[in-house]
Amino acid sequence: MTDAEKLLWSKIRRDQIDGLPFRKQVPITPYIADFACLAIKLVIEVDGGQHDVQKAQDDERTARLEARGYRVLRFWNNEVLGNIKGVLTVIVATVREMKP
Repeated sequence: MTDAEKLLWSKIRRDQIDGLPFRKQVPITPYIADFACLAIKLVIEVDGGQHDVQKAQDDERTARLEARGYRVLRFWNNEVLGNIKGVLTVIVATVREMKP
């Protein structure tokens, strides 16, 4: 995992977000999501600089996951490392919106 992924994982593991279990490196064929909460079908991707040049592939991946009922949140590495509170605010708001 990247430093950004390690930081985010330390904040979302062990049911820290509204008691929901997140997993890391989750296979959702044909992809592997950085993080996912399968209970509410939320995927979180943490992207590095290489994703800036592969935007079309990322957009397709997101569309395919959304077609399977997943909601996808994407954050840049520098966003996670420099504003973890803001990232967590978005994640918590999304979880609460999606939670039954």
